[in-house]
Amino acid sequence: MNTFIEITLFAFTIGIAIHIAQLRNLFAAAMLFGILSLLSAGMLTLMDAVDVAFTEAAVGAGISTVLILGALSLTTSEESRPTHHGWQAKIIVILTGLMLAYGTLDMPDFGDPNAPIHGHVAPHYLEDSVDEIGIPNVVTSVLASYRGYDTFGETTVVLTAAVGAILLLGGAVGARSRRDGKGGDESGAGEGRP
Repeated sequence: MNTFIEITLFAFTIGIAIHIAQLRNLFAAAMLFGILSLLSAGMLTLMDAVDVAFTEAAVGAGISTVLILGALSLTTSEESRPTHHGWQAKIIVILTGLMLAYGTLDMPDFGDPNAPIHGHVAPHYLEDSVDEIGIPNVVTSVLASYRGYDTFGETTVVLTAAVGAILLLGGAVGARSRRDGKGGDESGAGEGRP
């Protein structure tokens, strides 16, 4: 059942990405980017990567969407039509995608117990984490102790992104209200309105 859900989410993700590439309405694209990140977080959750899913939901669906909407408040809501055809860019994107797909051919099968990742520190974590750390959940012991500095760094990145989004939105809202206030005074005075 999980495989069917993963395939469905992946198909929705691809469909939304293709639709975003064709949109000219920037607000709709920003909303669909948030949905795309939320679908990615769902797929990561199904693959038992809850910590990565949480970060994707917080940064991708949350903070990035807020930043994009903040940037949209300073510009128009429609993308201008390009004056040239970007066939060079399309060729580069297609070649990059093909190279990335080719690179996945060397990866081990999904869930392969003989994958290289399972031969290094994973057995040590599984066997000794309860004795060394005293936490019965292995994922928690890895995130909180073995990779504690990394988790602290990730938390700092999320906090910094949140503070940056708040500062940017505060500045954007203030700049827009000042601009709208001046524009309203000038337009009213120029047309002879009371």
